Amino acid sequence: MSGLQQRRSESGVEHGVAQEINMVDNVVNDSKDNSHHSHLPRYNHNGHLVQKGIHPDGESGRKWVHPWMFLKICFKSSSLISKFVNVLWPFVPAAIAVHFAKPDAHLWIFALNYIAMVPTANLIGFAGQELARKLPKVIGVLLETFLGSIVEIVLFMVLLANNDHGNLIPVIRDAILGSILANLLLCLGMCFFVGGMRRDKQEFDSVVSEVGSGLLLTGGFGLIIPCAFSLAVGDDIDSVALDLLVLKISRATAVILLIAFIIYVWFQMRTHHSILHTVLESDEEKDADREEDLAKHKLTFTECILALLLAIACVSMHAIFLVQEIEIIVEQTAISDMFMGLILVPLVEKFAEHLTAIDEAWDNSMNFALAHVLGSSLQTALLNSSLVVIVGWGLGIDMNLNFSTFQAILLILAILVVNNFLRDGESNYLEGALCVLVYLIIAVTTFFFPN
Repeated sequence: MSGLQQRRSESGVEHGVAQEINMVDNVVNDSKDNSHHSHLPRYNHNGHLVQKGIHPDGESGRKWVHPWMFLKICFKSSSLISKFVNVLWPFVPAAIAVHFAKPDAHLWIFALNYIAMVPTANLIGFAGQELARKLPKVIGVLLETFLGSIVEIVLFMVLLANNDHGNLIPVIRDAILGSILANLLLCLGMCFFVGGMRRDKQEFDSVVSEVGSGLLLTGGFGLIIPCAFSLAVGDDIDSVALDLLVLKISRATAVILLIAFIIYVWFQMRTHHSILHTVLESDEEKDADREEDLAKHKLTFTECILALLLAIACVSMHAIFLVQEIEIIVEQTAISDMFMGLILVPLVEKFAEHLTAIDEAWDNSMNFALAHVLGSSLQTALLNSSLVVIVGWGLGIDMNLNFSTFQAILLILAILVVNNFLRDGESNYLEGALCVLVYLIIAVTTFFFPN
């Protein structure tokens, strides 16, 4: 019996070993199959071969530059409104020609270059959107937001470079504040209003709204601190010493706000990338025009870069021509310098960003719209304002953040109004209309503000 049991035991062991060998073979074969499938070519929704490193949604199916297709896609742009804006492209050569042919026609130069910046800014927004589609969602939104603010950065730098006697520093401060107000009240209000016209309400995720609200309060706090300090100690020391202290505080604040922006980018791109990616992915599924957008012809990577270079070159040129006329326009017309900086300049510099966000709200992609609006506002408050102060510091220009009391009140109230509307995670056309009406009140007030 013991011999029989031993033989049975040995046969059981052999059977177990054979099963383990079969399992290992199956795993190896499966891994080979998976490895084989992972190396198979991928095709997107349009049947285009997806190139390495390109997101399927942004694959064009072409390479390099195809001039006719490039012009056709750029003219059609991303939406019907953007397409109508491209009709303004004849103003671009006209503005350049008038600047050199009629240097004394200051009003015409200003008006033509102001209008010419609209289609060029629109091209930056569209090319940025096309480029963002080729990248992962979160990185794409951040890049698109940054490119949308390129016009603002160019304008700020041109204003700083043309600041011969300190006359343009108030315009720069006004433009910083005006950019934030235009985003928070006008653009966000239009997003709520336009989206609310098609639906009873629209919902957005707290991940996007709460992070944006908290950082907005931080940025607003940093921007008004120099003003609060000036008001608190202004009667105790002479003006020269006060200006020097405010300048030092402004420069220190700029460095701190720049650090805050870096942390914000790290938060979105690294530590909380997966959460934001999930939110934007689910938002993309709700896009009313998703199928139509996916079926559209797209720019190649090279064409995106070419369009951005062309548009940025045009914007820079128009910005230079525009800024050179600001002081003369303020002196010769009824336009105040605060209205110029707080309303006129931000409207043209943020035009592309506003069109993108409003189009997303219309398509029910509210998380994308909020990401653009709040992201652009945060970039102005944390990055662009800091860059102006730090670059001015390097150039020996006393650029500070000493906003007036009126401006500080506007900024804080605007942030509080918007945060109140974002608190419940829902929006409707009434909230949008109220935001736009508040912006109109500010515009009317600044128009009559004395120089």
